[in-house]
Amino acid sequence: MSETTNATQQYENENYEQKCLCVLVLDTSGSMNANGAIDELNKGLKTFKDVTMQDSTTRDRLEIAIVSFNSKVEEVQKAEILPNVQMPTLAATGQTHLVEAIEKAQSIVEERKKYYKSQGIPYYRPWIVVMTDGDPYPQGQDIDGIATRIQNDADNKKYVFFIIGIGNEVQDSTLSTLAATQWPAVRMADVKFEEFFTWLSASTTAVVTPSQDNTGSSVETPDVSPWATGFVIGTSV
Repeated sequence: MSETTNATQQYENENYEQKCLCVLVLDTSGSMNANGAIDELNKGLKTFKDVTMQDSTTRDRLEIAIVSFNSKVEEVQKAEILPNVQMPTLAATGQTHLVEAIEKAQSIVEERKKYYKSQGIPYYRPWIVVMTDGDPYPQGQDIDGIATRIQNDADNKKYVFFIIGIGNEVQDSTLSTLAATQWPAVRMADVKFEEFFTWLSASTTAVVTPSQDNTGSSVETPDVSPWATGFVIGTSV
């Protein structure tokens, strides 16, 4: 067994900190090639890890999972504590299987919570963060069905759900349907991924700081103006 593997296992075995899982659900459909969006997304992911690793508390508490979606849905990074996360280099191709990707993220959250409970590990409310630059394609995906589940789960405090619309191609109606009423969708300006992931780093750090409640139920996130153009309010299905 390598020294790196031994060090990783020792780190996991000795880290009993309360955990916060953040599942990133990232659109890698063909349209993400436009304006260099996929390249900027990859840069943003690396910025997210680099910036977040600077905070020792967040480093020990934040877990990241990454789901990519195009014509297929793939868990490209399983849930891991931040120092063990290997940020992927994503490529853009294919369609936009958005609903299946959200279902995958929900499954990851449920499985990880079961693991925490089985190990006696306390945890904050998980986050699911969806980023998409277009409406679900092909058509016929059950948007209303997944939106109902998102809202029910939000009402039952199963996770925090953010959906980010990249650019102007994704319709307000899609964003408003999927957004839980507790957290409006946000439309991102151009391809400001590094600004977004810097904001996400600050937000997740706020969740796990000792000044917050021990569930992550109430967090004031930083100002979104460096990367956002506006909000889209969620509507009940």
